[in-house]
Amino acid sequence: MVNASWGHIYGPTDVAVQPGGVTVLQGSGGRGRTALLLTLSGRMKPTKGTLHSFGRTNDAHHLFDHAAMGFIDEVDGIEQTIRVRDVLTEQLRWNAPWYRWVKQAGDDDLERICRPVFGDLELPSLMSYVEELPELTAALFRIAVANIRPRALLVVGGVDNLRRIENSNKMLERLIDLGRTQTVITADVNGAPEHRDLVRVVPVDNLTDDAFVRLEPADRIS
Repeated sequence: MVNASWGHIYGPTDVAVQPGGVTVLQGSGGRGRTALLLTLSGRMKPTKGTLHSFGRTNDAHHLFDHAAMGFIDEVDGIEQTIRVRDVLTEQLRWNAPWYRWVKQAGDDDLERICRPVFGDLELPSLMSYVEELPELTAALFRIAVANIRPRALLVVGGVDNLRRIENSNKMLERLIDLGRTQTVITADVNGAPEHRDLVRVVPVDNLTDDAFVRLEPADRIS
């Protein structure tokens, strides 16, 4: 459960995530679901309750060290006009030892960082502006940047944040591929077909935005 100074955010709820594969949290989008994803990645501490992760209990810092997070505007939203190359360069420098000079990102860096997430899909060009990328390309790029140093756990914002169902399905397929070597958590108001390889659906109750922020299937572009 998480509360803020202005009121209740989500919970109580009971979520179990198995190692490996993709766990899809089924629940309405909005602040409550986002806060739950932040909690599961160690970016937010629960106000009440117990959080077990990587052999520790209620140790958000330990969870943080084992988790990467992407495609959540509150964490990695890119609002300014900036090129793909500049984002990659910034992340490479951020993750390098302080004493090492890192030159501007090149095509080899783009391939190394983005290919595991994009698979056979086309990569963005280094000179493209992030804000002008197609929505699926932009989403996968944000995930790739977040996963620049792959950790045991990868938490990804809801696949239903994409407007087109086709793009949501492609994004889920890419997460399934990542789930072969990492534990991946994402969310979707409709869940996902559980018969798909490596996908588990966990219904989540008591998300505070349920009453006023709900994404229905009819609202999405097919």
